[in-house]
Amino acid sequence: MKAIFLDRDDTLIKNVPYLGDPAQVELCPGAAAAVQAWQKAGWLLVMVSNQSGVGRGLITKEQVAAVNAETYRQLGVQYFDGEYLCYAAPGDPYGSEERKPSPIMLERAAEEMKIDLTVSYMIGDKEIDVECGHRAGCRSVLVLTGNAGESQQRAKERADFTAENVGIAAEWILKQPEV
Repeated sequence: MKAIFLDRDDTLIKNVPYLGDPAQVELCPGAAAAVQAWQKAGWLLVMVSNQSGVGRGLITKEQVAAVNAETYRQLGVQYFDGEYLCYAAPGDPYGSEERKPSPIMLERAAEEMKIDLTVSYMIGDKEIDVECGHRAGCRSVLVLTGNAGESQQRAKERADFTAENVGIAAEWILKQPEV
């Protein structure tokens, strides 16, 4: 199976630091059309997100779940095929090894869902997303909907493709020949 691995904040929805209120969910440009096009084309959709607000004690897992549910509602899909979240704060000795850029969440998804990483894509707005995808053996797409700062140039250099938003990323991916 082939999959699209998607970061959440500043890729699918506009980033609100430590978002715990579903009423604050606002989609990034092109997100709904992208997700629907990928589903129609038979791609598995997997959310892969660091949610350190839980590990920092600022939000709960239940709040993250409520925000994700609202994200899916606004995207026009009931759910993604998989959701892999790391709740650890940076440096937390209990789980921080799973945080992106580690490929652990993608590798776990691949094993559990029978995903072929070599024909899959990781999409996100930061250098850690690009690196995570490459470490897992995926192609990586950078979207410019976030505020990645000075690391954005390094991400552009390393990404297989850079797009203004996830909608443009979807158009590009759907035109790629299968490897």
